[in-house]
Amino acid sequence: MPMEKTFDPAAIEAKWAHEWESRGLFRPARPDAEPFTIVNPPPNVTGALHIGHALDNTLQDVLVRYERLRGKDALWVVGMDHAGIATQMVVERQLEERQDKRTNYTRDEFVAKVWQWKAESGGQITGQLRRLGCSMDWSREQFTMDPHFTEAVVKVFVDLHKKGLIYRDKRLVNWDPKLKTAISDLEVETHEVQGGFWHFKYPLADGVTLDDGRDYIEVATTRPETMLADMAVAVHPDDARYKSVIGKDILQPITGRRFKVVADEHADPELGSGAVKITPGHDFNDFDVGKRAGFKPGEMLNMLDGDANVIQTADGLIPDEYLGLHRFKRDGKDGARELVVNRMKEAGFLIPHVDKDGGEHDAEPRTIQTPFGDRGGVVIEPWLTDQWYVDAETLAQPPMQAVRDGRINIVPKTWEKTFFNWMENIQPWCVSRQLWWGHRIPAWYAEDGRIFVAETEEEAQAEAGADVALTRDEDVLDTWFSSALWPFATLGWPENTELLRRHYPNDVLISGFDILFFWDARMAMQGMEFMGDVPWKTLYLHGLVRAPDGAKMSKSKGNVVDPLGLIDQYGADALRFFMAAMESQGRDIKMDDARLAGYRNFATKLWNAARFCEANGISASTSFEAPAATLPVNRWIIGEVAATVAAMESAFAAYRFDEAANAIYSFAWDRFCDWYLELIKGAIDDETKAVTGWVLDQILVMLHPFMPFITEELWTGLGDRADYPLITAQWPEPNAKRDAEASADIDWLIKLVSELRTAKAELGLPPGARLTAHFPASLMGRADKLAAQLDRLARLEAISFDPAPAGASAQLVVEGETITVPLEGVIDIAAERDRLTKALAAAAKERDGLTGRLNNPSFVERAKPEAVEKARADHAAKEAEADRLTAALARLG
Repeated sequence: MPMEKTFDPAAIEAKWAHEWESRGLFRPARPDAEPFTIVNPPPNVTGALHIGHALDNTLQDVLVRYERLRGKDALWVVGMDHAGIATQMVVERQLEERQDKRTNYTRDEFVAKVWQWKAESGGQITGQLRRLGCSMDWSREQFTMDPHFTEAVVKVFVDLHKKGLIYRDKRLVNWDPKLKTAISDLEVETHEVQGGFWHFKYPLADGVTLDDGRDYIEVATTRPETMLADMAVAVHPDDARYKSVIGKDILQPITGRRFKVVADEHADPELGSGAVKITPGHDFNDFDVGKRAGFKPGEMLNMLDGDANVIQTADGLIPDEYLGLHRFKRDGKDGARELVVNRMKEAGFLIPHVDKDGGEHDAEPRTIQTPFGDRGGVVIEPWLTDQWYVDAETLAQPPMQAVRDGRINIVPKTWEKTFFNWMENIQPWCVSRQLWWGHRIPAWYAEDGRIFVAETEEEAQAEAGADVALTRDEDVLDTWFSSALWPFATLGWPENTELLRRHYPNDVLISGFDILFFWDARMAMQGMEFMGDVPWKTLYLHGLVRAPDGAKMSKSKGNVVDPLGLIDQYGADALRFFMAAMESQGRDIKMDDARLAGYRNFATKLWNAARFCEANGISASTSFEAPAATLPVNRWIIGEVAATVAAMESAFAAYRFDEAANAIYSFAWDRFCDWYLELIKGAIDDETKAVTGWVLDQILVMLHPFMPFITEELWTGLGDRADYPLITAQWPEPNAKRDAEASADIDWLIKLVSELRTAKAELGLPPGARLTAHFPASLMGRADKLAAQLDRLARLEAISFDPAPAGASAQLVVEGETITVPLEGVIDIAAERDRLTKALAAAAKERDGLTGRLNNPSFVERAKPEAVEKARADHAAKEAEADRLTAALARLG
């Protein structure tokens, strides 16, 4: 059946996605082959495909398809993360829409509703990944809440607890008052907020004064509400202003609480008054100061509940009028902050801020770096609670050593410094979350406070004793705790399965750099702790996909790109090729519709080349190795295939996706479509048919990892090989190398024709104009050998080996030899010189104007980045135009 005239991506993509999966071709049975394993970063069950997913999964699929073509037992593990906070939020929002809420249900009833939501609405991203062409092992799709995975999570928790690497502790956490759960440092975003910096007097007790006679110490804060739980004032031990009062008592004016002036290097003598109020239960720095001052975490005062509303402290000193107030103004209603400031002002303890005009204000205006929860969207409150922690410092040591000795290869290497900086300064990892959806912590409490950690309630009861009443911990584990087990729990661990033995360690992990600490480092910790080996041999970190102007994509900016929309517009193959070709190690990718359209055009060009082959009786090759060839053009193209295979293999080995993509692009478009097919037109004998069919097959195989849909369609359409699909075909092994003589001849011909075409364009001659050329005698043999191609492609009316006549001419220098094309009588030399001179002057004027603008620091520093980028692009274009016109004038002599 003849090929369709027009390439239509939509018509073939759904067909092949279904065909591959239904035939089990994503995981062909290759028990004796070398394994290749990669795990997909599990997207959230709530998620939809975004442009970052498109990049990440394209790169993974490129590698998996490449290794599958190389004959390996390629396993790409796929699955979804239960996404504790995100999923619970989705289901709670649904309940709210029905004027319902989670607390109207028991825990089990709510969890059942989450499972129901997952069955009905969760996991839409898996269908979207199929549209992208992801050749994952869908038959073994994983979910972090599946029974076997839950068993692994529980075992890891219990084992780490037995080793002392998980423990319960009272510490400050990042508390999200909206979600009412602790979140990790990595889930906190810092935003700039316009706030105030208040200065207050704290009176010294018992008639004590400073050396200057003052009976108070000045303290300043951006969070005045926290003074309700102050427990000390800190000064630097070497600050002469306060040495005499260190150890003395000071009074908190609102609560009347007496506490000490303590010496601590946290206080900076150069900052403000040099004295700092200390609220260890509500500030991370103050927590450390409090511990150094001798306060145990259990003794530190807490003044807020889980909603960030004021509650009474353990010492009962907060006045009643503050109880129940929110920490600060909310929904237009004043909170504790506002009341504290008013009362301190009324009592004369507020030190007003005096502006430059002498005006007095309660506070100095400040831009404050404020922590927000990335999902809850409210200000995070440091809150003193009992939580479960992982001893991350201990677990971090083996992965650091693995990176140092090369067992884990981080690509690009530039990320190693960031990796070590975080790992060497890693803090205890809080893994408990106050949610209902997730892996419930396997810990049970006796009434006397004893804790029993076990894999089952029966084991915990046996350990506690039959007569001891136990209550299970209400919290669940951080989602990242379970996903840290992904490289081995997805393969059957804790059972010692054949799949686990064969595919662990994984070969490579492809990840965005933004989850290096969320996920990658934690996988390395857990993998080395429980498997005794690295989770993967290579960690490849890619950049972000940015808007065309380089800005980060965000919904608020309105510059988010929908990859499914791009697939609808350009086809999945074009989007995939764009992602791979633009993925240059260490750099972000800028979206570029023109490039996407260009890669769609590339697919169309390949389609048309295949139609040309079909029309000329060229079909699928029957040879794996290169066919025998005698003609220079055929020997040349076979050598080009071999060189392209070598270039791509070298690029893949170095994880240079851009170089691999550009190698096959350049060969397919430039060497094969633009030159080889032109060179063989009108001279397609049996040898040429065999070579052309073979070369096209090699192109389809090499391009398949990047553009799987069109290549599979052409592979099947050009030959009767339904039982030998391209996805499981064999990577090229041409068993050939460049033919030096043929390559030299054809490369020379291409350069000559290119020079002739350029000269015609520069001189305003039509492409079909037939000219006479005078060759040096040294080229007589080559010209005779390539006579047919010279006639058809160079469009020369005559070739002479006599000296060129006097007069204007175009001088073409090809590989050091000068070929002269007389122009007398062909064009009006004087008029053409005048035209080129005027055009050159205009181009040079614009170029020089842009040069001046770009050399002006004021423009470069103050203009919008996109304006500077456009100026640079315009300058480059005008410079190139001026160079071209200068060359054209030079040709006229």
